[in-house]
Amino acid sequence: MTRPIATVCALLALASCSQATEAQVSRASANPSAEATRMVSEVDQSCLAEAIYFEAGGTAEARAAVAHVILNRARDPRFPKSVCGVVRDGCQFSYRCAGKSLALNDRKKREGAHRTAAAVLNGTPDTTNGALFFHSARAKAGWFASRKRVGEIGGNIFYR
Repeated sequence: MTRPIATVCALLALASCSQATEAQVSRASANPSAEATRMVSEVDQSCLAEAIYFEAGGTAEARAAVAHVILNRARDPRFPKSVCGVVRDGCQFSYRCAGKSLALNDRKKREGAHRTAAAVLNGTPDTTNGALFFHSARAKAGWFASRKRVGEIGGNIFYR
């Protein structure tokens, strides 16, 4: 089965969550007032899908919540200004530093992550109320306890 070049490029970008060029910076951070109608780069969508795949629970709501934290960070001046920049920012997301494979092998989970990434990048409302941080509800809050808790969604606790 032949795949369009754009699909192959997106898969390659997903595999490495490569550096986004200036032209590929998500319009989510560049033009937040046009969120509902913006077009987003495939690189941003791939990076967002990667983070969703590894960090979010199985429900669409849980996946969207994690995605919104990433977009909220891309809009906040304290974090990198692009989706891929936020995802690659040091060890902000534990899966990036765990030393495990970054392959998205589970087809169903991968497809759900991509659907959610596309929906959130195209304007799905933020159910986290602007959260910038989250952790598993199974983990101790640690330093997060000093943050304003905004809720629990899909096994993660969210904070501003």
